Amino acid sequence: MTTDPEHPVVPEELAELRRCLEVGLARIDGGLALLTQRDEQSEKDLDDLAARVAALEHTRWPVPAIAALAAVGALVAAVWQALGG
Repeated sequence: MTTDPEHPVVPEELAELRRCLEVGLARIDGGLALLTQRDEQSEKDLDDLAARVAALEHTRWPVPAIAALAAVGALVAAVWQALGG
């Protein structure tokens, strides 16, 4: 490293640069830790939501099947009335 004789590099300036670098790295580490925590929480929330959706899908009424049965029942009732039943 070359230095300008008019502006000598002093140990205090190097120490200040090192401190600034360490503070910056600590902030980055903290930000990464927060992002990791948020990612884990989001993954947990997504898993919980998937389990809830699966439970709802399992217990839902089979609406198309019920509609088809009602249509068949209405058709049978209409044919029976048409035949004079």
